[in-house]
Amino acid sequence: MNRNSHNGRSPLTCIVPDHILRHLAERGTARQKDWAMKTLITTARLRGHREVLQTFAESLLPAGEKRRTIYDAGHKEKLPGKLVRGEGSPATGDKAIDEAYDGAGATYDFYWNVYKRNSVDNKGMRLDSSVHYSEDYDNAFWNGKQMVYGDGDGEIFDRFTKSIDVIGHELTHGVTQFTARLEYSGQSGALNESYSDVFGSLVKQNHLKQTAAQADWLIGVGLFTPNVKGVALRSMKAPGTAYDDPQLGGKDPQPDHMSKYVKTSSDNGGVHLNSGIPNHAFYLVATQLGGNAWDKAGRIWYVTLTERLQPTSEFQDAATLTYKVAGELYGTGGAEQNAVASAWDKVGIKVS
Repeated sequence: MNRNSHNGRSPLTCIVPDHILRHLAERGTARQKDWAMKTLITTARLRGHREVLQTFAESLLPAGEKRRTIYDAGHKEKLPGKLVRGEGSPATGDKAIDEAYDGAGATYDFYWNVYKRNSVDNKGMRLDSSVHYSEDYDNAFWNGKQMVYGDGDGEIFDRFTKSIDVIGHELTHGVTQFTARLEYSGQSGALNESYSDVFGSLVKQNHLKQTAAQADWLIGVGLFTPNVKGVALRSMKAPGTAYDDPQLGGKDPQPDHMSKYVKTSSDNGGVHLNSGIPNHAFYLVATQLGGNAWDKAGRIWYVTLTERLQPTSEFQDAATLTYKVAGELYGTGGAEQNAVASAWDKVGIKVS
């Protein structure tokens, strides 16, 4: 089967883990329960009634061209909404509209300039986004065809266009959809989430012109309001330390080592939790190699995602394949391959 084809449905891939929303729905204030439950119900409905991905022939563009189209859903749940900004048109003054436009552009530019990838499908797919989705919607997601952003509830979460790494994260689910097609459950699902965190972080680092040493390695900075004791949704540098707030269920539960792997039937088998393990492995490779993380570490991970991983690949497969790709790209036994082996070993996985 062609790795760049798409058969059937893609999972709805959201940035906020279900366990945070479930905790708010069960133990939050009356207002928190209301918006968290609404977000969970809306997301569940979307997952159950997703349209099959359509052909994008009308949106194919010459290599190196981007086309962004932003819609305003008007706090309703019908997509895409009203067209409010197209490619090349000026800023509107609406923060969500302009952030969605700029973030999609930064993501497109990153993939094209660094890896010569022409949009998420490598065929110039138009980058559509809808903002102001629903009311008090506490999430952002890629639905297989476009990006969708909620405005947050204003008490726990701010607007979801605020973090460029969140935009990069979600659009990378599109890259995965058209390449490895990692199944969204268990370890393959955690790899799916991890690859989105990796490249979401790299989009931000590239945009800010940061080296691996300068980067914060945080996913979702700015999403929490000042009412929350936390800096982000996840930390790649130190999984399990991004937040510690009873409103969110306490301490960030992400593991950083296989000895702490979370076995659960919720969150599609813990895809947002166990992604902390491969996330940390990438952080270790990038910081050991130094310089710009998208150059060597990012290229190893990119080639592995787009050319080697399969839909059911697990952590061991990712470790083995990144090790092999590092040797192919930079030489067997070189610093890059040794860094990959060392990183996976530090999170409890031996390369083979």
